[in-house]
Amino acid sequence: MKSAARGKLPLSIVGIVICICLFIGVLYIEDTGSLSSATLLALQSTCSKQDEPDNNSSRSVKVQEKSTTSTSLTEEKDDLNGIDGEEEYEEKAEFDPEKCNVVKGKWVFNRSLKSLYSDETCPYLDKQVVCVKNGRRDSDYRYWEWQPDECKLPRFDPKTALEKLRGQRLMFVGDSLQRGQWQSFVCMVESVIPAKKKSIRRGRSHTVFKAKEYNATIEFYWAPFLVESNSDLRIIGNPKDRILRVDAVKKHAKYWEGVDILVFNSYVWWMSGLKIKSLWGSFANGEEGYEELDATIAYRMGLKTWANWVDSTIDPNKTRLFFTTMSPTHMRSADWHNKKGIRCYNETRPVLKRGYWGSGSDKRMMNVVSSVVGKMKVPVSFINITQMSEHRIDGHTSVYTEYQGKVLTDEQKEDPKRYADCIHWCLPGVPDTWNQLFYAYL
Repeated sequence: MKSAARGKLPLSIVGIVICICLFIGVLYIEDTGSLSSATLLALQSTCSKQDEPDNNSSRSVKVQEKSTTSTSLTEEKDDLNGIDGEEEYEEKAEFDPEKCNVVKGKWVFNRSLKSLYSDETCPYLDKQVVCVKNGRRDSDYRYWEWQPDECKLPRFDPKTALEKLRGQRLMFVGDSLQRGQWQSFVCMVESVIPAKKKSIRRGRSHTVFKAKEYNATIEFYWAPFLVESNSDLRIIGNPKDRILRVDAVKKHAKYWEGVDILVFNSYVWWMSGLKIKSLWGSFANGEEGYEELDATIAYRMGLKTWANWVDSTIDPNKTRLFFTTMSPTHMRSADWHNKKGIRCYNETRPVLKRGYWGSGSDKRMMNVVSSVVGKMKVPVSFINITQMSEHRIDGHTSVYTEYQGKVLTDEQKEDPKRYADCIHWCLPGVPDTWNQLFYAYL
């Protein structure tokens, strides 16, 4: 046998590298209002030819109840009987955050489930997430409810939620997925507030919704990495040009001080491939002094900076802290054995197989969060949304979204390989369940 020519890589490795680079483009051409899908066509044509990644090689993450997935991989069975699902739901124990493992459960179809808002009734939704307004005709994705095996989640009650927030500030901090959770929460409570007793003040990084009668605010602060970067406000589309200050958080954190309830997230912006340009300490040559670090190492450094700020600044007797776990992406339809599919495009039902886990959630990153938070002095509660969201291939905005600030045209919608967004979620939709879980903790 002849040895491979020096300096040349096997074609399989080259293909995998190309796939990773294209995946970077998809995940990170995102700004404070939308995520561009300009490179999706290349991603689909290239990545569909690669072997399915082995997601079981990572260590099991210890989040919440020391478990992220059910180990049972039973045959997929439909549960489309809303009445039966409801009866089972009512027989379970009341929710106890110390005892109930919300990770283990299933999605049950319930036609009687009514959303507290629509994209027609809530005026605070971005064009990016209003799927019905943007032309989506199927509606079943709005009638699935998550039922943990061990308990039942309480129904979200807007007035009770507002009473719990009376006289307080609630702030969601993170990226556009966290902004979706914030919009969902605002829309779930705003309908019970008279028009003259609510207001909103929008800013580039900080937006505040105020419920005047309750003297409460529900706020969103844009910080996709939590730590500072050169892409915080002046969005840099190419992740190769982004530089993080992994030991600096004060510019952001000054907005977090004095808040009663803080809900953080940070994941998808870190998924930029193998290396991330990172700065720490003082460099005489400024941003040119960066080092390229492995993504998980940079993520750990950034989260430790955030954790140190929390431990040195936050009084746990005055402020409650939450961390929303990673929101999965659904970029490879082969993950759920739909080899002819185009990512999440035209998916109308969840994956019903127990413990489903695709390639859009990185357990190594979850391990980083778990280990950093586990060493903090100030307690942090996880809103563990990852496993429940893994199943929801049907809930993404897909082609019913915007591109470069404009709703997709009919012609663009016919090109899902390029334009389908399988990162963000329709509202109403899956983030409402995230907030149902958050409400249970409140």
